[in-house]
Amino acid sequence: MALLKRISRSRPVQATLGRLLAGYLRLVERTNRFVMEPADIYDRVGPQMPVIVAMWHGQHFMVSFARRPQDRAAALVSRHGDGEFNAIALNHLGIRAIRGSGARGGKVREKGGAAAVRHLLRALKDGEMVVMTADVPKVSRICGEGIILLAKLSGRPVVPVAVVTSRRIDFNSWDHASIGLPFGRGAIVIGEPIHIAAEADPGAMEDARLAVERSLDAVHARAYALVGDRDPGMKPVETAR
Repeated sequence: MALLKRISRSRPVQATLGRLLAGYLRLVERTNRFVMEPADIYDRVGPQMPVIVAMWHGQHFMVSFARRPQDRAAALVSRHGDGEFNAIALNHLGIRAIRGSGARGGKVREKGGAAAVRHLLRALKDGEMVVMTADVPKVSRICGEGIILLAKLSGRPVVPVAVVTSRRIDFNSWDHASIGLPFGRGAIVIGEPIHIAAEADPGAMEDARLAVERSLDAVHARAYALVGDRDPGMKPVETAR
């Protein structure tokens, strides 16, 4: 088992997996009939580029479909072993990978979070759109503070994005991951930009965090509705006391 794990994470195997994933995602994009909502969102978001694209963990595979060809982009990718072939796939799709990930408490340095923030800030300063998950590992669909801090430090808005297909595989994982299948219908839903002021105090940052969380939930719910389905990762409705 250990030998198989080492082989699967070797550079040649990871490179092959990355190329295969990129090729598969191109197939999914080309063979699904996508609608975009709002239809004029690029007209409103375009002048505010570069932006910080937010997505939920597990819903990241197809987010590249929402990128315009002219927009340079970089994405935050985990340092975990499985992140390697994801980074290679992104590079094949024209998105530069920045390695690192969010974490809680004392694990930030271990996960490479501080260095990643510096690289993300540099990317935004250089005009690259940045793509990252808003929630941190093992805490699904709860927006973390990292993306809010990045928006505050950079002065760039957060734009929630959801990309969904009618035919897909839904995984039984902590993040409710899903990946589209070819030959179906698709929906790309983009939320309104959310700005965080440079002088935002902790209360304002918490308000912004909740706003990003609510908007991500909303764009995912709408995207699934457009393909005639329900978001499998939707938070349960709290019962009234």
